[in-house]
Amino acid sequence: MSWQDRDGPECDPAETGAIDLVITPKEHDIGGLFVRRSLPSRLRRNVGPFVFLDQMGPAVFAPGQGIDVRPHPHIGLATITYLYDGAIDHKDSLGYDLAIRPGEVNWMTAGRGIVHSERTPAKERAQGGPLFGLQAWVALPIKDEETDPSFVHYPADDLPRWQDGGAGVALIAGSLLGRTSPVAFFSEIVYADLRLNADAVFRLPAEHVERAVHIAEGQVMIEGQDLQAGQTVIFREGPEVTLEARSAAKVMILGGAPLDAAPDARPDQPRQMFWNFVSHSAERIERAKDDWNNGRFAMVEGDDEFIPLPD
Repeated sequence: MSWQDRDGPECDPAETGAIDLVITPKEHDIGGLFVRRSLPSRLRRNVGPFVFLDQMGPAVFAPGQGIDVRPHPHIGLATITYLYDGAIDHKDSLGYDLAIRPGEVNWMTAGRGIVHSERTPAKERAQGGPLFGLQAWVALPIKDEETDPSFVHYPADDLPRWQDGGAGVALIAGSLLGRTSPVAFFSEIVYADLRLNADAVFRLPAEHVERAVHIAEGQVMIEGQDLQAGQTVIFREGPEVTLEARSAAKVMILGGAPLDAAPDARPDQPRQMFWNFVSHSAERIERAKDDWNNGRFAMVEGDDEFIPLPD
């Protein structure tokens, strides 16, 4: 998805315990699709390398409707699209043209620059149907910001999956509880799809310095707090955290090692962000803006549309 400036989410800091912050995103209708953005927020710009988190839907499109995110550029990050329901066609300037469906992973590394579009596939658009999922942006380490762009697709069966009582886990990227995903990244990371049966209990270990969970569906209690669908809960470093499902729930676990920062960066801003550009360097973002305005990015073959640089 392309960055769009919107009102920031509500952030409720916690005084004690494992919970550091509860983020309640505002819901925005972008043409029949409701989107909730948790990161970046007013009080927290990132969790580990995750600098952006959008929940798409759940929504149901009427026949003839769908999403049309026109070609747009990225630098300095990787994007991860993960669906619970529906389908999205991905096309990019490297020539990849592939639909993503529930449980699969589209992992696009922008590096020094890539352009892509995201649209509802023709079949799903013709018949109408659901769309529900998450898109995240993961900032690259400074030394890897200018790596060559790339795209990889992983079928759902390629991901490590296991049951833990009434909890089912699919490890999208990184490591968790002794398992490792085949989805490679440049720094320590965890991104996992957690499905909880009603009354299930899951214990999130302290193996990653920065951790959060996003509740995509259902109700979950953490440290006596009842959390609702759409909320993101960020934890303090250290203690194991117990999640207790009040209903069947879909939860995303995310985090990893703290972002590295340039020597002149503020402690609360280890990365610069503008539109779809992420970098440790403000000058690099200005160069990307100029490149997009002047047609120096490679484009998506066969697609003459594009999103203009915002003011």
